[in-house]
Amino acid sequence: MKISWVGLIIMAVLCIAMDIYICRRLSRNGYRWAMRFNAFLALLAGALVIAIGVLPMSKASLSNGVFVTCQYMLYTFFAIFVPKALGMVVYGIGRWLKRRWAAVCSMLVATLAFGVMWWGAIVTPGTLEVREVELEFDRLPEAFDGYRIVQWSDAHLGTYNGRTAIVEKQIDAINALNPDMICFTGDLVSRETNEAFPYRDLLAALHAPDGVYSVLGNHDYDNYVTWDDEQAKLADRKALCDLQKAAGWHLLNDDYALIKRGEEQMVLIGTENFGDRVGEKRGNLARAYSGLNDRNFKILLQHNPYAWRANTLTNSNIDLMLSGHTHAWQFMIKIGNWRWSPASIHYPEWGGAYNEGDRWLYVNIGTGMVGPPMRIGATPEITVITLKKKK
Repeated sequence: MKISWVGLIIMAVLCIAMDIYICRRLSRNGYRWAMRFNAFLALLAGALVIAIGVLPMSKASLSNGVFVTCQYMLYTFFAIFVPKALGMVVYGIGRWLKRRWAAVCSMLVATLAFGVMWWGAIVTPGTLEVREVELEFDRLPEAFDGYRIVQWSDAHLGTYNGRTAIVEKQIDAINALNPDMICFTGDLVSRETNEAFPYRDLLAALHAPDGVYSVLGNHDYDNYVTWDDEQAKLADRKALCDLQKAAGWHLLNDDYALIKRGEEQMVLIGTENFGDRVGEKRGNLARAYSGLNDRNFKILLQHNPYAWRANTLTNSNIDLMLSGHTHAWQFMIKIGNWRWSPASIHYPEWGGAYNEGDRWLYVNIGTGMVGPPMRIGATPEITVITLKKKK
């Protein structure tokens, strides 16, 4: 997480100009209490900008506690700025229409936005949605009809700064679902392996008859901090892999496993992160499993859904791919069965089930947070995927 001084200065100038205008209008309209409150918020926002700007946010030596505090400081700044900006837009529209309600309505909009932002930061991250999905396949062996997979993704354990209650709730929910297999699709941490240390016992408590399988996500490669040397970076990545193995997980770094039921079997493949950015195309399907077009029913664990169209569909006959990564950009609007997220701007497949003929992709929007410590509408998700033989 790198902070740009240029960006902060531009933001500070915009805030100062906006606050001067707001204070003048409130004073002129007789809302002196509101003017004083706005002045207080302006001073608080300024102090937050200065504090964030001077901290070495990208240093590996920065403790996770300080880093999480900085995230909340930055979010507090935006929770002050965004509601006021929205309120000004409403006020401007009201003034243009020459409506007397402009000032009151703008304050109501700002208050509502402030409440929604903090609900998304304080309440939603501690909730959990278990999504039940049933997918049908022609090629699924009869012995696997009704097979249940629980997918967990993007835990970003550093989010909780050692507090175990939320993660324990997630682990208990997964185990209570009694799946045949548990799959974790990457981003166990946000910056460094030590974020996961307080949760080692909880991670080891996950259990399923056919095991717990995982792959690495883009944040699991230690690229979001500045290291003293490459050896320290590689050692930290190895520590994360060792931690998962010690918890009893089967980490599939370009590897596969055979899941058997009597005489029938399916193949579970796991590839390293394959993203759309430079340096993120690590995963190698051919290295992971040489029979990419054989007759076996195949499931692929791959952190980034970008890989589905980039190489999975074209270079294999893999039946189902499980991904995470998008978080739905931690903002989602839901009305009935209709869902929208700004993640759709960048990712054609950003959350839920997608298919091309009889081949499926499921994108889990994750449970943790990265960047802004909030989830507005994007409730943390655990997915139960039931495989069905198409009749």
